[in-house]
Amino acid sequence: MTKTGLGKVCVSIVEGELPRALELAQSAAPLADIVEIRLDALAAPDYAPFFANLPGVQLLFTCRPEWEGGGCQGSEENRVSLLAGAAAAGAAFVDIELRTADDLRSSLIKSAQESGAKVIVSWHDFKTTASPQALKSILQEQYRSGADWGKIVTTPRDFQDVLRVLALQELAAEVGFPLCAFCMGSLGKISRVATLGLGGAMTYAAPDGGQVAAPGQLPISALRRIQEFLDAAG
Repeated sequence: MTKTGLGKVCVSIVEGELPRALELAQSAAPLADIVEIRLDALAAPDYAPFFANLPGVQLLFTCRPEWEGGGCQGSEENRVSLLAGAAAAGAAFVDIELRTADDLRSSLIKSAQESGAKVIVSWHDFKTTASPQALKSILQEQYRSGADWGKIVTTPRDFQDVLRVLALQELAAEVGFPLCAFCMGSLGKISRVATLGLGGAMTYAAPDGGQVAAPGQLPISALRRIQEFLDAAG
């Protein structure tokens, strides 16, 4: 299936057992631009097997803490150290939350970039969507953090919330900051597709037959079919 020339499509692998995670990652790789490995979902978090079994695939490693919708229960120091190790081993991207302690976040950004990995600084709201001014402040803080990309994902109450989040692309473009911005849930599904046509750096999809990483995430094959239909429609 042909990949479009718009923003990137990342497939998120959220599985507890390593063999199943590897199976889904290998299956998704031909349709994905980037494959995200959710280390916090693995019963025994380890990045090395993914490099060994997915040569040539751009890998993004995330270890989401419980306080931002993830499954990592360990110390913040260990969580950040795991991401730094993945970056040093050859990850294309690592993801760190904006709400992470400043010293830990800054340390990871520095070490990851020295290793050649790009850093996505992320912010998720699983309950609502902030005001326009609050969203703008979040984006500005991400930009000032020194990260390479930003990610802002919210839960909309109505279509105005969806439009508010997509509009962040204009602000990000003004300062040349790649941004992933879309909404979760049923209302947010359209934004996962539309964001790429509006300058978004990346959207996220689920592997075919695998778990979703967040409500409203589309299977990768469905997302690619939508893209192809839009391309063909001119």
